[in-house]
Amino acid sequence: MRRRFGFSAGVLTSFEDEHLDRGEELGTASRILTAEIERPRVGPMRDIVATIQPEQDELVRADLADSICVQGAPGTGKTAVGLHRAAYLLYLHRERLRRSGVLIVGPNRAFLSYIAAVLPALGEVEVEQTTVEDLVARVPVRAVDAPAVAALKHDIRMAEVLRRAVEAHIGTPTEPIMVSDGSFRWRIGLDPLHRLVTETRAEGLPYATGRERVRARVVGLLQRQAEARRAESPSDAWLRRMSRIKPVTELLDAVWPALTPDGLLHRLRTDADALAAAADGLLTAGEQELFRTGTVGRTAKATRWSVADTVLIDEIAGLLERPAGFGHVVVDEAQDLSPMQCRAIARRSEHGSITLLGDLAQGTAPWAATDWRESLAHLGKPDATVVPLSIGFRVPAAVVAFANRLLPALAVDVPPARSLRHDGALDLRTVEDLTAATVAEVRAALAYDGSVGVIAADDTVDRLRAALADAGVETATADDVEAAARVTVVPATLVKGLEYDHVVVVEPAAIVAAEPRGLHRLYVVLTRAVSRLAVLHREPLPTPLAG
Repeated sequence: MRRRFGFSAGVLTSFEDEHLDRGEELGTASRILTAEIERPRVGPMRDIVATIQPEQDELVRADLADSICVQGAPGTGKTAVGLHRAAYLLYLHRERLRRSGVLIVGPNRAFLSYIAAVLPALGEVEVEQTTVEDLVARVPVRAVDAPAVAALKHDIRMAEVLRRAVEAHIGTPTEPIMVSDGSFRWRIGLDPLHRLVTETRAEGLPYATGRERVRARVVGLLQRQAEARRAESPSDAWLRRMSRIKPVTELLDAVWPALTPDGLLHRLRTDADALAAAADGLLTAGEQELFRTGTVGRTAKATRWSVADTVLIDEIAGLLERPAGFGHVVVDEAQDLSPMQCRAIARRSEHGSITLLGDLAQGTAPWAATDWRESLAHLGKPDATVVPLSIGFRVPAAVVAFANRLLPALAVDVPPARSLRHDGALDLRTVEDLTAATVAEVRAALAYDGSVGVIAADDTVDRLRAALADAGVETATADDVEAAARVTVVPATLVKGLEYDHVVVVEPAAIVAAEPRGLHRLYVVLTRAVSRLAVLHREPLPTPLAG
């Protein structure tokens, strides 16, 4: 049993008992739960202690060693489950996770701003929160790839291309080395050099670690000769001098040269032969040419890199040296991670666990996942448990039913959402002047409590903000969750994960037409409302929504 207490202004107002082994039947939620989920949303995301259900509680309390994937329909609380699991694990394994760390990965900075207050409210502040773009940002981003180029760079085949490109730099010794040491001369023959390079390569170490291993083994062979002749062990200073002496460094540069991540990618972008060798049997000639398109500087530092390039640079960096890992990683909106982005996260959770959160129906990236098992394989957690959440507490039933009309057109196998809420309102309206109708709808929404979100195609946002400002309505941007303004105007591409009491969707047809997976984007947009949804359109509604 669990006893749930209701409070108002610090005063106990009620209590109810709940059977945890049964949970609450759909449509028969408690008065306390109902009051909480219908409470207006203003400002950043709140914790879910008041609304957590038995199936959510099981996920929150999963063992630290367990990796889980939550397939959550809109409004089912998957984000809050992930954050509460992080807080619970930090409470239960504080010293261990203080050393290894907990990482939260979100889809954009607006989303991170929105959720930033949840963990501190639960008493946890030692958690790193970032986007996947910031996680791999080793070079500044100053270029934008064409969609086809970006899709190629995010393709899983690039992992093998880059691995081959790195390994191609490992060579074979061609002559013995001779080292002068005062009045002594130390010689290492070709056979021992061959043997130590071959053995080091077989160990499968990160490239930079392998280079230093070769250096150490060469110095070790010199040390044994010196000890045999001098009958004493050389000093640490001698060992350091031998590791930097010219014959040793020349050998290293010949058989295991130093590499930099951006330098290697720059070479692949500028050297067609090097790319062809690494991509043989993996990329077609046309794809290799596509990969090399775009302006490349004379050097790596002079090159304007794209977001997709940073993912490849991070992949190369992981081949050179292992990055620091985290004890637990929570990834939200994970359906939009590309295979290469999954690998970037996998490198940072190799010895830890993950909580993967997402909804395949909300996948809007060109490489969006269609099967969680594929994503989990790229993340290095192929045996993780996939748990569906389909009962929603945030989006009203009328809004959920309307958005669910899109599901058959989205080509994903997910259970349709069901809602515990029957208090919401849905208003579909054909208008002649979208801007004027938006201003009027926002004015009407301000008569109610709570936040107002105006969501439109990206290229119309500035116009709508200007019109609202001219009408005397103060607005905020999506990443300004602490703003005093109750009205936020949000581009459709940035609204994922956010929520507003009253949502005004402007011209769904334009949102759909703006990108290849526009219907998926519209599904996201329509499910941001937690009380009322108004859809204003001049063009006909997309076919799946009609009727």
